[in-house]
Amino acid sequence: MSHNPLLEHHTLPPFEAIRPEHVVPAIETIIAENRHAIDALTAQDEISWATLAAPLEALDDRLSQAFSPVSHLNSTMNSDALRQAYQQCLAMLSEYSTWVGQNTALFAAFERLKASDEFATLDEGQRKSIDDTLRNFRLAGVDLPDDKKRRYGDIQARLSELGNTFSNQLLDATQAWDKSLDDATRLEGLPESALETLKAYAEAKDQTGYRITLDVPSFLPVMTFAEDRELRREVYTAFVTRASDQGPNAGDNDNAPIIEETLALRQELARLLGFETYADYSLETKMADSPQQVLGFLDDLAERARPQARDDVAELKAYASDSLGLETLEPWDVGFVSEKLRQARYAISQEQLRPYFPAPRAVDGLFSVVGRLFGVTMAENPEAPRYHPDVRYFDVLDNGQPIAGFYLDLYAREGKRGGAWMDVCRTRRLRADGELQLPVAYLTCNFTPPVAGKPALLTHEEVLTLFHEFGHGLHHMLTRQTVADVSGISGVAWDAVELPSQFLENFCWEREGLDLIAGHVDTGEKIPDELLEKLQAARNFQSAMQMMRQVEFSLFDLRLHHELNAPSASDVQALLDEVRAQVSVVPSVAFNRFQNGFGHIFAGGYAAGYYSYKWAEVLSADAYSAFEEAGIFDAETGQRFRQEILERGGSREAAALFEAFRGREPSIEPLLRHSGIVSQDAA
Repeated sequence: MSHNPLLEHHTLPPFEAIRPEHVVPAIETIIAENRHAIDALTAQDEISWATLAAPLEALDDRLSQAFSPVSHLNSTMNSDALRQAYQQCLAMLSEYSTWVGQNTALFAAFERLKASDEFATLDEGQRKSIDDTLRNFRLAGVDLPDDKKRRYGDIQARLSELGNTFSNQLLDATQAWDKSLDDATRLEGLPESALETLKAYAEAKDQTGYRITLDVPSFLPVMTFAEDRELRREVYTAFVTRASDQGPNAGDNDNAPIIEETLALRQELARLLGFETYADYSLETKMADSPQQVLGFLDDLAERARPQARDDVAELKAYASDSLGLETLEPWDVGFVSEKLRQARYAISQEQLRPYFPAPRAVDGLFSVVGRLFGVTMAENPEAPRYHPDVRYFDVLDNGQPIAGFYLDLYAREGKRGGAWMDVCRTRRLRADGELQLPVAYLTCNFTPPVAGKPALLTHEEVLTLFHEFGHGLHHMLTRQTVADVSGISGVAWDAVELPSQFLENFCWEREGLDLIAGHVDTGEKIPDELLEKLQAARNFQSAMQMMRQVEFSLFDLRLHHELNAPSASDVQALLDEVRAQVSVVPSVAFNRFQNGFGHIFAGGYAAGYYSYKWAEVLSADAYSAFEEAGIFDAETGQRFRQEILERGGSREAAALFEAFRGREPSIEPLLRHSGIVSQDAA
């Protein structure tokens, strides 16, 4: 093509110039050129960091800069043409990644670099990068015979395709169901903000009245506030049967065959590489030593939380029966009854808090919290290229100098996948020309968008999500590493990567933090003491119940990848039922197909790693306890966290970084205390 923006160097992606027809030719060209360049690198007589590792990093970065905006647009501005181009590229990228990972000449060159006199003179990040690279070669099957190498490549290509298909089918299934209502009669109980959202959803389809969808800004208010029990049941059923053989769209976009094939291929891949199970393979790059250690960790959490969780549910059932006339507590009642009980006990609801969290104020408050903790400031750059009018771009400044940047994409819209995430746009690295490439992050949420010219009002839960994703962003943006493989979140053990994100959430519960974050939309008033006391008192409402839910997901994921070789859909369901019988405390129904929407493990990189959320929460709660001891905005503690955790990225093992910050190994006690779970010895 005469002009392809994806083949040109840009400081930031030229979103407005990128077209679906640019994607495949650009990726084909870069991969072909990279192959030739790697052949030349391995043909050299002299091997050094400057002649091998640095140029290979530059090749990787060029490919990343071309594909990163494509991948991000596929998640946030999905279209048929872009989806098709993206899908084509996945196969090419998988084949190329396998070719690199199994390149014996490249592996031998890195082994020579590791054995060279130069290795001892390299800095910590460079040495860790080489060690990780050699490990990754082995995990890519570099030592396998040729027939098994080919099979490895076929499996990886197919797994990449399956993950994308799972994600696409879940998105399509989510958008395939809606319910239109002529008036608000059946929406009694929903707050005005939710009604405005449902009205806007109808208007987006040129309809009058109200339109319920399965997107979170619609789904959650219905499940939490709708007095109409039958409506809750209908919406719940549609949500938990997405992409499955059950529910109103049974058989459409069914992810069960995708799950079956994915699990069988993962186990085959693990055995090819000499691992007993995929869980063993997955943990090779994580902090945890073995599946048994993870299972023990989860069992311990379950034992500690179960008694209190059972009390939570008993209380919920009693309230449902005594106060609401519900003789049985069904799954579609849990959110509704929980909110009623929360309001009865604490006289507080998420809706009461919304006026104190207009999105612009919450974002400014987030920046203030981060500024006080780590000494950086954020400056919006309206001239930066953007991919949607809602998206904003900011520079991160340290002593007035830019050190990073990020895109902030807060609101739900059609064609944008659900959830919230941080992703890499640019990685901090020292280029061959001596110039420092600054890190850039994508920060994406799915909050209820502003309606009728008013600012979006966030729930406290949404503010926590905003802080969580920004914590990931800080890990990426405040790194001081100059080697891409260990820069930011790269090279960080997966079960430690949630540490900064969960850590930052804590400041949304403290008066000092909330005074920066919250201000009434009409008056700018701080959260009154009485309301703050209620918020803090309600913090651990049903926390044991929520912990058991996370343990359930984690156990299901790990056992799925550790016990079953080639499970059928019914085997998967049977295992989930068994795990639920072991640890679940809330009611469930036979038609729930949670697994068919479990994108974290089937399309999001968390396979045999979902436990990471709880594992890292031990680290984050303990890290925050250092601030509780010193003062939550203590400058010295903030700088130490920045230097020992955020700046070091993946240059050192996560356990060593934590101990350098905390001065000891992590303790589970702060997590239990923060969760309001009474510590007791596990049975």
